[in-house]
Amino acid sequence: MLILASQSPRRSALLGVLGLDSFKVIPSQLDESAQPKELPQKLVRRLAQEKAEKVFQETSQFGEKRVVLAADTLVSMGRRVVEAPHNEEEARACLRRLSGRSHCVHTSVAVISIGTGLRQKSVLTRVSFKVLSEEEIQSYTRSGEGLGKAGGYSIQGFAGSYVRRLNGSWSGVVGLPLLETRTLLMSAGVQVWPTIL
Repeated sequence: MLILASQSPRRSALLGVLGLDSFKVIPSQLDESAQPKELPQKLVRRLAQEKAEKVFQETSQFGEKRVVLAADTLVSMGRRVVEAPHNEEEARACLRRLSGRSHCVHTSVAVISIGTGLRQKSVLTRVSFKVLSEEEIQSYTRSGEGLGKAGGYSIQGFAGSYVRRLNGSWSGVVGLPLLETRTLLMSAGVQVWPTIL
Protein backbone atom coordinates (compact mmCIF):
# COMPACT_ATOMS: atom_id res chain seq x y z
CA MET A 1 0.00 0.00 0.00
CA LEU A 2 1.33 3.42 -1.02
CA ILE A 3 0.69 6.37 1.28
CA LEU A 4 1.32 9.95 0.15
CA ALA A 5 2.24 12.10 3.15
CA SER A 6 1.01 15.27 1.47
CA GLN A 7 -2.32 16.90 0.74
CA SER A 8 -0.91 18.67 -2.33
CA PRO A 9 -3.14 18.01 -5.36
CA ARG A 10 -0.11 18.66 -7.57
CA ARG A 11 1.83 15.78 -6.00
CA SER A 12 -1.18 13.50 -6.35
CA ALA A 13 -1.46 14.43 -10.04
CA LEU A 14 2.25 13.76 -10.61
CA LEU A 15 1.89 10.30 -9.07
CA GLY A 16 -0.86 9.76 -11.63
CA VAL A 17 1.70 10.48 -14.37
CA LEU A 18 3.64 7.48 -13.04
CA GLY A 19 0.52 5.33 -13.37
CA LEU A 20 -0.22 5.42 -9.63
CA ASP A 21 -3.85 6.22 -8.97
CA SER A 22 -4.46 3.95 -5.98
CA PHE A 23 -2.86 5.46 -2.89
CA LYS A 24 -3.94 6.94 0.41
CA VAL A 25 -3.37 10.61 1.21
CA ILE A 26 -2.37 11.16 4.83
CA PRO A 27 -0.80 14.59 5.45
CA SER A 28 1.99 14.77 8.02
CA GLN A 29 0.80 17.86 9.98
CA LEU A 30 4.42 18.68 10.76
CA ASP A 31 5.86 21.93 12.08
CA GLU A 32 7.89 23.17 9.09
CA SER A 33 9.82 25.92 10.87
CA ALA A 34 13.51 26.21 10.07
CA GLN A 35 16.09 25.68 12.77
CA PRO A 36 18.54 28.51 13.53
CA LYS A 37 21.02 29.01 10.65
CA GLU A 38 19.60 25.99 8.78
CA LEU A 39 20.46 26.21 5.08
CA PRO A 40 17.65 25.71 2.52
CA GLN A 41 19.02 22.41 1.16
CA LYS A 42 19.29 20.97 4.68
CA LEU A 43 15.86 22.26 5.70
CA VAL A 44 14.07 20.73 2.71
CA ARG A 45 15.83 17.38 3.23
CA ARG A 46 15.06 17.31 6.96
CA LEU A 47 11.39 18.15 6.44
CA ALA A 48 10.87 15.46 3.79
CA GLN A 49 12.51 12.88 6.03
CA GLU A 50 10.54 13.89 9.13
CA LYS A 51 7.25 13.88 7.21
CA ALA A 52 7.91 10.37 5.92
CA GLU A 53 8.96 9.03 9.32
CA LYS A 54 6.02 10.64 11.14
CA VAL A 55 3.38 9.28 8.78
CA PHE A 56 5.07 5.87 8.67
CA GLN A 57 4.87 5.64 12.46
CA GLU A 58 1.25 6.80 12.47
CA THR A 59 0.08 4.25 9.87
CA SER A 60 1.15 0.97 11.45
CA GLN A 61 -2.46 -0.22 11.13
CA PHE A 62 -1.86 -0.68 7.39
CA GLY A 63 0.72 -3.39 8.01
CA GLU A 64 4.27 -4.12 6.99
CA LYS A 65 3.68 -3.71 3.25
CA ARG A 66 2.96 0.01 3.48
CA VAL A 67 5.24 2.44 1.65
CA VAL A 68 5.19 6.11 2.63
CA LEU A 69 6.21 8.85 0.21
CA ALA A 70 6.85 12.39 1.45
CA ALA A 71 8.28 15.48 -0.21
CA ASP A 72 9.08 19.06 0.56
CA THR A 73 9.71 21.99 -1.77
CA LEU A 74 11.05 25.45 -1.07
CA VAL A 75 12.42 28.41 -2.98
CA SER A 76 15.57 30.24 -1.98
CA MET A 77 17.61 33.22 -3.08
CA GLY A 78 21.11 32.75 -1.76
CA ARG A 79 20.87 31.36 1.76
CA ARG A 80 17.44 32.86 2.38
CA VAL A 81 14.16 30.97 1.94
CA VAL A 82 11.39 32.75 0.02
CA GLU A 83 8.38 31.84 2.15
CA ALA A 84 5.09 30.75 0.60
CA PRO A 85 2.73 33.76 0.69
CA HIS A 86 -0.53 33.66 2.64
CA ASN A 87 -2.12 36.77 1.14
CA GLU A 88 -1.87 39.04 -1.91
CA GLU A 89 0.50 41.50 -0.27
CA GLU A 90 3.00 38.75 0.55
CA ALA A 91 2.55 37.28 -2.95
CA ARG A 92 3.38 40.63 -4.57
CA ALA A 93 6.50 40.92 -2.40
CA CYS A 94 7.60 37.43 -3.54
CA LEU A 95 7.21 38.25 -7.23
CA ARG A 96 9.04 41.57 -6.88
CA ARG A 97 11.99 39.68 -5.38
CA LEU A 98 11.97 37.08 -8.16
CA SER A 99 11.47 39.58 -11.02
CA GLY A 100 14.40 39.60 -13.45
CA ARG A 101 16.47 37.33 -11.23
CA SER A 102 17.34 33.68 -10.75
CA HIS A 103 16.29 31.60 -7.78
CA CYS A 104 16.69 28.02 -6.61
CA VAL A 105 13.91 25.51 -6.10
CA HIS A 106 14.86 22.74 -3.68
CA THR A 107 12.77 19.57 -3.60
CA SER A 108 13.50 16.51 -1.52
CA VAL A 109 11.66 13.20 -1.74
CA ALA A 110 11.74 10.54 0.98
CA VAL A 111 10.36 7.01 0.74
CA ILE A 112 10.20 4.64 3.69
CA SER A 113 9.17 1.01 3.95
CA ILE A 114 9.86 -1.95 6.23
CA GLY A 115 11.97 -3.70 3.60
CA THR A 116 14.21 -0.82 2.53
CA GLY A 117 14.07 1.63 5.42
CA LEU A 118 14.35 5.31 4.54
CA ARG A 119 15.70 6.35 1.15
CA GLN A 120 15.88 9.92 -0.05
CA LYS A 121 16.82 12.03 -3.07
CA SER A 122 17.04 15.80 -3.40
CA VAL A 123 16.90 17.95 -6.52
CA LEU A 124 18.04 21.52 -7.10
CA THR A 125 16.52 23.47 -10.00
CA ARG A 126 17.55 26.97 -11.03
CA VAL A 127 14.77 29.13 -12.41
CA SER A 128 15.13 32.56 -14.00
CA PHE A 129 12.18 34.96 -14.30
CA LYS A 130 11.81 37.73 -16.84
CA VAL A 131 11.50 41.27 -15.52
CA LEU A 132 7.91 41.60 -14.35
CA SER A 133 5.97 44.82 -14.71
CA GLU A 134 3.93 46.04 -11.77
CA GLU A 135 0.81 45.36 -13.83
CA GLU A 136 1.86 41.72 -14.34
CA ILE A 137 2.58 41.33 -10.63
CA GLN A 138 -0.77 42.82 -9.63
CA SER A 139 -2.69 40.78 -12.18
CA TYR A 140 -1.01 37.50 -11.20
CA THR A 141 -1.47 37.96 -7.46
CA ARG A 142 -5.15 38.86 -7.93
CA SER A 143 -5.62 35.46 -9.59
CA GLY A 144 -4.67 33.73 -6.32
CA GLU A 145 -2.71 31.10 -8.26
CA GLY A 146 0.49 31.54 -6.23
CA LEU A 147 -0.99 31.67 -2.73
CA GLY A 148 0.41 29.02 -0.41
CA LYS A 149 2.94 27.86 -2.99
CA ALA A 150 6.72 27.91 -2.62
CA GLY A 151 8.05 31.20 -3.96
CA GLY A 152 4.56 32.55 -4.54
CA TYR A 153 4.00 31.09 -7.99
CA SER A 154 2.77 28.00 -9.79
CA ILE A 155 5.04 27.06 -12.70
CA GLN A 156 2.44 24.73 -14.20
CA GLY A 157 0.01 27.65 -14.33
CA PHE A 158 0.22 31.11 -15.85
CA ALA A 159 3.51 31.89 -14.06
CA GLY A 160 5.17 29.42 -16.42
CA SER A 161 5.01 32.18 -19.02
CA TYR A 162 7.32 34.31 -16.83
CA VAL A 163 10.15 31.74 -16.87
CA ARG A 164 13.12 32.70 -19.08
CA ARG A 165 15.25 29.70 -18.22
CA LEU A 166 15.00 26.52 -16.18
CA ASN A 167 17.94 24.26 -15.38
CA GLY A 168 16.93 21.10 -13.56
CA SER A 169 13.64 19.31 -12.96
CA TRP A 170 10.38 20.95 -14.05
CA SER A 171 8.35 18.39 -12.08
CA GLY A 172 10.60 19.10 -9.09
CA VAL A 173 9.51 22.74 -9.22
CA VAL A 174 5.89 21.58 -9.30
CA GLY A 175 6.60 19.56 -6.15
CA LEU A 176 7.64 16.01 -7.02
CA PRO A 177 10.61 15.23 -9.29
CA LEU A 178 9.40 12.30 -11.38
CA LEU A 179 12.73 10.63 -12.17
CA GLU A 180 13.86 10.52 -8.54
CA THR A 181 10.41 9.59 -7.25
CA ARG A 182 10.11 6.73 -9.73
CA THR A 183 13.54 5.38 -8.73
CA LEU A 184 12.76 5.53 -5.00
CA LEU A 185 9.34 3.89 -5.35
CA MET A 186 10.67 1.09 -7.52
CA SER A 187 13.43 0.40 -4.99
CA ALA A 188 10.70 0.03 -2.36
CA GLY A 189 8.83 -2.50 -4.51
CA VAL A 190 6.09 -0.20 -5.83
CA GLN A 191 5.04 -1.01 -9.39
CA VAL A 192 5.44 2.14 -11.47
CA TRP A 193 4.29 2.56 -15.07
CA PRO A 194 5.50 1.31 -17.45
CA THR A 195 5.68 -2.07 -15.78
CA ILE A 196 8.33 -4.34 -17.29
CA LEU A 197 7.08 -7.94 -17.45
